[in-house]
Amino acid sequence: MPPITSTKIVVSGGFGVGKTTLVGSVSEIEPLTTESVMTVMSEATDRLDGLPDKVTTTVALDFGRVTLESDLVLYLFGTPGQGRFQFMWDDLVRGAVGAVVLVDTRRIEECFPAVDYFERSGMPFVVAINTFDGAPVYPVQDLRDALSLRPETPLIACDARDRQSSANALATLVMHALQMATR
Repeated sequence: MPPITSTKIVVSGGFGVGKTTLVGSVSEIEPLTTESVMTVMSEATDRLDGLPDKVTTTVALDFGRVTLESDLVLYLFGTPGQGRFQFMWDDLVRGAVGAVVLVDTRRIEECFPAVDYFERSGMPFVVAINTFDGAPVYPVQDLRDALSLRPETPLIACDARDRQSSANALATLVMHALQMATR
């Protein structure tokens, strides 16, 4: 039996963009989540506009696993989205081959810190527009311009609730990371 290769992937983005949902939709194990009920105390710091049904939030990380082949396993680490938890990102991304940055077009500004973080780090990342019901749809080039993405950064659509769509986002990241490693 060949040795197992494990790869760490980060799922990141702003508050309420669907990181926990993506990890849960594609994980073959019951995902570890650190969801906590939102309280009145967080109302001053967590922008809930556009998120009327949000009652919980990630306060540390999400964790899931995907086996691609008998000898290749992806470990998924979801970051918390609020700025006050960004101090954990350096530890969460250490050793990762890349990141999927989720974007909600209803609140596009929420993804700027994640995009900036991964651009500064030099780590391969893809931007996945999470296709929320009723969310505005924009032309790809308009989104690329609004996010100031480099031409080589993949920009894709993703429904974080859908296992296949989430798997496609992960596959796009893996292919992008391999391309960057061979340059």
